[in-house]
Amino acid sequence: MEKIRGFEVAKGFENANINLPVRKTKYSAGYDIEAAEDCIIPSFKPGQAPTLIKTGLKAYMLEDEYLMLCNRSSNPKKKGLVMANSMGIVDADYYENADNDGHFMFSFYNTKSEDVQIKKGECIGQAIFQKFYTVDEDNAQGQRTGGFGSTSK
Repeated sequence: MEKIRGFEVAKGFENANINLPVRKTKYSAGYDIEAAEDCIIPSFKPGQAPTLIKTGLKAYMLEDEYLMLCNRSSNPKKKGLVMANSMGIVDADYYENADNDGHFMFSFYNTKSEDVQIKKGECIGQAIFQKFYTVDEDNAQGQRTGGFGSTSK
């Protein structure tokens, strides 16, 4: 079967019992993404960097698609978790990049006054595959040379 789009376990997580994402209902747009390991998201302090939560996953897709990483609707109210970048974008050429094999993560701030603990296997967000379009006479020729945050280099 030809691979079109989907999820795989990223290198380094082969023995970590990572669950591949699933949609919970027939009409769900997003695939639920779980944390790959226990972690603590500290209460926010000015100047603090966001906490990256590992997923242990990489995603493959068609060249004109991207994977949108979104927060769970319950995270802000129940846990005080907001995504540092509002939503994440995983480009098709991020898959199996030389830096990190395409391992994508979620970037969170914790707005509560106490630290928040995330357990391995806990759903932290959702991922939605989307198609994108280019403008007339687009001639992008660049090649990805790295992983996280590398498209502007």
